[in-house]
Amino acid sequence: MDFIKAAVAMGASRRRILLKHLIPNCMGPIIITVTLTIPSAIFAEAFLSFLGLGVQAPIASWGTMANDGLSALRYYPWRLFFPAGFISITMLCFNLVGDGLRDSFDPRLKS
Repeated sequence: MDFIKAAVAMGASRRRILLKHLIPNCMGPIIITVTLTIPSAIFAEAFLSFLGLGVQAPIASWGTMANDGLSALRYYPWRLFFPAGFISITMLCFNLVGDGLRDSFDPRLKS
């Protein structure tokens, strides 16, 4: 990048370039990647727990709660709809936060 070349030309040390230029410019994409990866992890855990391969029954998980609610769907539909709804709302919220952070950290969208 041009700002790194300029810092090297001005005689900045490697430590200063790392601390003042590279790390601050890398934090935005790292934070965005983490916030957009969290919904995938939540869905994977809930799906595996729903299938019985993830968190087992004594420990509370939205996947195990949805699996328990599936057997009582005919008479107690809210036992399936609430965990599925909370999974969906949580994934949507993290995606919206990640999308907003991406928009705020992207310098090309500022103009």
